[in-house]
Amino acid sequence: MWIYVMFDLPTNTKAQRKAAACFRRDLLKDGFQMMQFSVYIRHCASGENALVHINRIKGMIPAEGIVTVLKVTDRQFGDTETFVGKKTVPPPSAPLQLELF
Repeated sequence: MWIYVMFDLPTNTKAQRKAAACFRRDLLKDGFQMMQFSVYIRHCASGENALVHINRIKGMIPAEGIVTVLKVTDRQFGDTETFVGKKTVPPPSAPLQLELF
C-alpha cells in the first residue's frame, strides 16, 4: 500500500513558512519521499501500518492550509505514469519486504 500526502500550505508570513517547512521535515522523518514539491509518498506494508502513519500526519498538520491523504494499492501505484517533458519516467520501485520466519 502507498500513501500520498498532498498539501497546500500558506507561506505569506514567517510563521507560516516555518510551519510549512516543519511539516515537510516531519514527513521526511516519517519515511516519506518527495514526489513533487507539495506531494509526498510512502510505502506501507499493510493497511494497519498505513493507518499508523496517517494518524501521525494528523498530528503534524499546521494550523492553516489544506492537507489531503490518499491510500492506493501496490497495483494502482504500479499503474502510475509520470511525465517529465515528453519523456516517461517509471514510478519509484517498492522497497524490498523483510521476511521474518
